[in-house]
Parts: sequence; C-alpha cells; structure tokens
Amino acid sequence: MTKTKILLSLVCTLIAGFTLASAGDIAERIKRVGDVCVEGADCASAAFTSTVVTTGGASVESNFNKSCATCHNSGVAGAPKYADAAAWAPRIRKGMDTLYASTINGLPPAMPQKGMCFSCSDDELRALVDYMVAAAK
Repeated sequence: MTKTKILLSLVCTLIAGFTLASAGDIAERIKRVGDVCVEGADCASAAFTSTVVTTGGASVESNFNKSCATCHNSGVAGAPKYADAAAWAPRIRKGMDTLYASTINGLPPAMPQKGMCFSCSDDELRALVDYMVAAAK
C-alpha cells in the first residue's frame, strides 16, 4: 500500500512538472541541433550548421554517390560492382526494362526499393541504371 502511494506521488509530480513547463522551455528542449540550407538559398546570411540539400536536378553521378555507391562500389550483398562487366553481363542480358523495374521496385532480399534514392524520380532512377550499365560495357 505504501509503495503504491509513493509511486502514485512520483507519477503525479512528474505529470505536474510537465504541465508547468512553459512553451519556451519546451521549445528549448526540442529545438533542432542544426538547420538545413537548401541549395540556391543564401546560406551565408544565416547560421546554418548542416548539409546543403539539393532540390531536384541533381546529377546522375551525384545521385549515384549518395545512394548507390555504398553497395555498388564494394559489392555489398551481391550487388554488381560499378564498372564490373562480368558482374553486370547476366543482368544486362535480362533487358533494361527488367533492370529498371528491379531498381524502382526493389529486388529482395538485398536491393531496396528505389535503391535508397527516395528523392529520385523514376526517370532519375532509370538514368542511374543507364549510368551503371554504360560503365560496365
């Protein structure tokens, strides 16, 4: 009985502490660590501490480096290595439409949907496949 009263008292104290916190206190506790500067914005005029984010139109090579290179440069989980003609040949024989579909929809168990380029459009994903296939020929 005494343990229950003590526990109830502690819970009530915690709840009271949360409800008494001001909006400023809450905002201070949950504020972002850094801000993001979107490419094209005047980042020098603000105290941005994070990465510049590109907004559309990223180059194929840039998309490859941010999303594909992790697996395709090292061959993780059986991914065909970039520019490795022998590894790409059996995949290329299946046809480009099959490669595009595998990239867009994923290929379990290892190839994730959209190849981890979730900001890429289907056309950008096709360009990535073309980029890797061209390097393997």
